Amino acid sequence: MKRILGMLVCAAALGLAASPANAQTLATVKARGVLNCGSNPGLAGFGLPDAQGNWNGFDVDFCRAVAAAIFDDPKKVKFVPLTAKDRFTALQSGEVDVLARNTSWTSSRDTALGLNFTGVTYYDGQGFMVRKALGVKSALELGGASVCVGQGTTTELNLADYFRANKMQLKTATFATNDETVKAYEAGRCDVFTADSSGLYGERLRFAKPDDHVVLPEIISKEPLGPSVRHGDDQWFDIVKWVHFAMLNAEEAGVASKTIDAALKSENPDVKKLVGTEGNYGEQFGLTKDWAVRIVRHVGNYGEVFERNVGQGSALWTKGGLQYAPPIR
Repeated sequence: MKRILGMLVCAAALGLAASPANAQTLATVKARGVLNCGSNPGLAGFGLPDAQGNWNGFDVDFCRAVAAAIFDDPKKVKFVPLTAKDRFTALQSGEVDVLARNTSWTSSRDTALGLNFTGVTYYDGQGFMVRKALGVKSALELGGASVCVGQGTTTELNLADYFRANKMQLKTATFATNDETVKAYEAGRCDVFTADSSGLYGERLRFAKPDDHVVLPEIISKEPLGPSVRHGDDQWFDIVKWVHFAMLNAEEAGVASKTIDAALKSENPDVKKLVGTEGNYGEQFGLTKDWAVRIVRHVGNYGEVFERNVGQGSALWTKGGLQYAPPIR
């Protein structure tokens, strides 16, 4: 016992004693009455406002799910358009509460930038798109080609690494925004457009003649995309992280927006924990018992959001995918 007390005293002296993290973000969001979400303003399928200013996309729906969990209202979100270059500064400065902008989780971003990635919501990888007329079948044939790429991204770094590793000459044209990059490629200012594969397919659908372009088979990187929050607020980190997990657990349990009322009457122990008819799991986050119900009712489970925005099929581990959530317990 004396040894344990001594260790605690030493830890306290070093500033290491257990203490609650600075839990201010939730209170700030509630007081403001709206969630500030850092978003991509120009990536089809992930974040894109329409002509009327209505935002749509996979990452957009994630922020709506966070708002639903807090306010029981998915509309209480302000989408802040951010370029790749300014996205991290906006989160660090407090301009946004969460960054949900197709951002890859890397070691330096997790440490040097003071961010906490809350999970991988979409597993992606970098690829290349070219015009069919070039007759290129492989990325290994791109030596000497000019490549359009987003500035200040892991995409730019991966591109340089890939060409260097394969001893190919590289000519790049960099742009501050995804929209500028796409327009430059479509206008013929470069031979190749490189981005995450999901982005390539999404942008290809928006071209005047999509069939004139082809995505090459090579995937040259791992791009685990997910939301991030600032260091220093464990409560907020847990909330954003578990919104994702709740959506996954709901899909796995067969709980969807159209079946949520039936789920409230379920006797299945896992479903009862999810919907709040058993336990106090929502209160542990500083939310309400029905926090997950709010998410599913207003936004849907993970599979519903996935199919609405980026493609058909399931990403769950039980169906051959990579998505796997810890249990609510």
